[in-house]
Amino acid sequence: MARELVDGVWLLEVAWPEPIGANAYLVDDGDVTLVDAGLPFPRRSLSGEIERTGHALSDIDRVLLTHYDVDHVGGLARVDLDVPVYLGAPDCQLVRRSWSPPWRHHKGAFHRLVRRLYSLSGTDLRPVSDGEWIGGFRALHTPGHNPGHTVFLHSDSGTALLGDLVWRTDTGFVPPPWLDSYDTTRTTESIGRIADRRFETACPGHGRPYASGGAEALRELAAESVAE
Repeated sequence: MARELVDGVWLLEVAWPEPIGANAYLVDDGDVTLVDAGLPFPRRSLSGEIERTGHALSDIDRVLLTHYDVDHVGGLARVDLDVPVYLGAPDCQLVRRSWSPPWRHHKGAFHRLVRRLYSLSGTDLRPVSDGEWIGGFRALHTPGHNPGHTVFLHSDSGTALLGDLVWRTDTGFVPPPWLDSYDTTRTTESIGRIADRRFETACPGHGRPYASGGAEALRELAAESVAE
């Protein structure tokens, strides 16, 4: 069930038990922002989880997508939202077919097939650049898992919306596996970039969020990567 992590930031529990599906989040700082949307066939309905936070679908002002994967964008097909949808520029190019990954790349081939089913058609899709501000969110380009993967930092609440930069397990943060990534070396570099930022609440796409201590957990992973 939806639960408030810190003031104005909610976890929307739409994901099936791991490893199926991904979390979505809602942030209310005067504007109401949905971050990621889960699977098209979620464990709990996205609209129902939004309502459990005390908001209605009509309250949503924008959608931020950390990256283009079905378990993060598919839920948009199940709700009627006429709002801007923001996605990292390289992933926008992927979805809109102005750029295509090579067929020989394991994840690239998958995306070339999936985008035919989940093209985000009918959405007001807007490309996001590194460092861009969208309302109270700073967008930071974090390629590796996807070419256009983006972490959104919300300074007012001290929250990092991490997407699949990392996954959380029982032992802490881990990087996503090779099979689900474009470039694991770039993922490691991106983890280091975000680990240098200041935040307390860390919201990954997979696994339980950290209501506090999130940056420290990410720094621990970054330090382990350097040591290796």
